[in-house]
Amino acid sequence: MPFIHFIDRMRKPERSSQYRTFWQYIHIDIGLLIGILLLTFLGLLILYSSSNQNIHVVNQQMIHIGLAFGVLFLFAQIPPMTYRRWAFWIYIISLILLIAVSLIGHVGKGAARWLTIGYVRFQPSEMMKLAIPMFLAWHYHKIHLPLTLRTVMVSAVIILIPALLTAKQPDLGTAILLVIAGGSVLLLAGLSWYVMTAFIAILGLSGPAVWYLLHDYQRQRVLTFLNPERDPLGAGYHIIQSKIAIGSGGLFGKGWLNGTQSHLHFLPEHSTDFIFAVCGEEFGFLGSVILITLFMAIIMRGLYITIKAQDTFCRLLAGSLTITFFISFFINMGMVTGILPVVGLPLPLVSYGGSSMITLMASFGILMSIQTHRKLLTT
Repeated sequence: MPFIHFIDRMRKPERSSQYRTFWQYIHIDIGLLIGILLLTFLGLLILYSSSNQNIHVVNQQMIHIGLAFGVLFLFAQIPPMTYRRWAFWIYIISLILLIAVSLIGHVGKGAARWLTIGYVRFQPSEMMKLAIPMFLAWHYHKIHLPLTLRTVMVSAVIILIPALLTAKQPDLGTAILLVIAGGSVLLLAGLSWYVMTAFIAILGLSGPAVWYLLHDYQRQRVLTFLNPERDPLGAGYHIIQSKIAIGSGGLFGKGWLNGTQSHLHFLPEHSTDFIFAVCGEEFGFLGSVILITLFMAIIMRGLYITIKAQDTFCRLLAGSLTITFFISFFINMGMVTGILPVVGLPLPLVSYGGSSMITLMASFGILMSIQTHRKLLTT
């Protein structure tokens, strides 16, 4: 049974209310908003410490957060029907911009990921995190479920073209998220377990070919994941120092601003990819649990919105955005703790950065739009 039909059975009719709250008028889901505010506040506390109390970095992040909340509010005002009408063109425009990156993209840290238009510089791959699930949700809303082999193959092409373009930049972490964003739509639409098993088997058999296509530094990351101690002062240095920082925090941590691994510059990328290690060192196991609880609260609210959504497009889109958010923080925490290879993904809403923050807030704005534009049934 497709997951989307399972959701239909779970949903119960709601009675219409004569009165609308202030939050409903401005199309803001207060439960989701509270979770986001708490997580961004905790992220600023961790960032202030990880940046060695650099107030300039914190001010820049606050500007990013302010712009991102503006995007959230804007996206929340747009009805889901409008997103459905725009889905095809959003995907096409994002794909054109992604192709333009490979031709005229700005190179930073050895990778061409940025596109500059006027005074604005952005990553089209971030736009694809929204464009792919939106386009696939529109596609499956237009046709009748369940899935057929033809529709699955078409969807695979829709997903793999931008994913391969992104991996070529190279940006393997974002490419993986694009595959997950699109694949989650297929999963929610009722992709057969037989097809999933066959796909995993094909990936396993294509391992040697994939290994050949990887860049040298990506191969080193995989080898380091399997055995970090093989090069403790080189490729394995990041993950070893990260695990030392988390382990040294113990149950209650060393205290805010008292971390040594980041302040003494043993821990690299301590304000971006490895910021969770700073949380583990300074706030300990309990602080890490609180951080993870905030993430899970946001995810549970996203799943609630998915269940309450009223049509196929909204349910597939909301479910995909929620799953992608979950996978983003799971991969980051997994690579920081050594259970996954390092792929260069930031910790959502916590790591320093603007592009990923704005994309995340846009996805939350879409979730709020789906929730607050629902038409309640009258009794």
